[in-house]
Parts: sequence; structure tokens; C-alpha cells
Amino acid sequence: MDLRDTILEGALPIFNQKGLKFTMDDIAASLKISKKTIYTIFRDKEELFLTMVDYLFDSIKESERAVLENNELSTLEKVRKILGVLPEGYRDVDFQKLYLLKEKYPKIYKQVEFRLETGWEATIGLIEQGIAEGSIRPIKIPILKTMMESALEQFFQRDVLVRNDISYQEALDEVVNILMDGIIVHEQQSKI
Repeated sequence: MDLRDTILEGALPIFNQKGLKFTMDDIAASLKISKKTIYTIFRDKEELFLTMVDYLFDSIKESERAVLENNELSTLEKVRKILGVLPEGYRDVDFQKLYLLKEKYPKIYKQVEFRLETGWEATIGLIEQGIAEGSIRPIKIPILKTMMESALEQFFQRDVLVRNDISYQEALDEVVNILMDGIIVHEQQSKI
């Protein structure tokens, strides 16, 4: 792991602990390096945070690739896993605190928004495959995509998770379950 990645990985637990109020001093102390060393890689906190966003989303894409390449999963299982993918190392990150992002760091929020709205090709391909196989009913894929994006964007815009004491992972799982299963009780489920 190079210094850049070490700093990014070291910043995650600090972010988890302090939210957007973390400082470069916090990261330097945690990693036992000088703040000056951090500044040789990142110009300022905003650049570090912006890079953390891309680092996280790149990790999500790597996890998606692992799901796609897993031949033991059905198409339907792959769709469910990809929609709810969060790399193992990020499951404990407190994304609830990101609702402050839009107001305090609009440039970073725009990058989060951009990353949420792009890179859907593999997921759309799987959904189309599921429709062709008959495991997914014919749907308007742009509507599903918009619903998923909108739900996640709301988590980053509002304090709904914090107010209701819901972790980001719980919220993500619930969104995926509702999108995949709906909200009605199916006959088979009600008999169990």
C-alpha cells in the first residue's frame, strides 16, 4: 500500500469518529506521521475528502466486479448484491454524518452525486439478463435506477438516518429489499 492509500485508509476511522470535523492533525496523530507528510500528498482537507470519495466508490466498483465474477450466484442474487454492495472495510463507516456534506462541502457532494449516478452499466446489464431469463419482471430500468439514486442521495442530503438511528448499511439494505421485493407480503412469505 502506498502512502496515499495509507492516508486514505487511516482517514476513514478518524472520519468515523469525528465526522466532517476531522482534522489533518487527527489523521497525522493516528498514523504517526507528520502533518507535513500528509500535505505532500493532499493540498488540503477538501482534496483529501474528495479523494476519499473516489477511493470509496472505486472500492465499491471492485466489490461489484467480485459479485459479477461469482459464478455461484444466480442473476437475481447478483442484482441484489450489487445494488447493496458496500466493501467489507467500509461497513463500519458512519455514513450518517454525510448529510452535512451538501452544505459544507458542495464540491465533494457533487462528486458523491456524480459517482452515484454513473457506473450503472454492469447493473443494468444484469437486470436486462434477469428480465430475459424471466427471474425479473419487465421493468422500466431508468425508473429503478432513479429510485435507487434518489434514495441514496437523500441519505446524503438529510439527517433522516441520524434522526431515526439507522446505519447507512441498514438503510441501503432496506432500500434494496424494497426495490427487489416490494412492500407487500407475498403468499409464500405469509405462510412461513
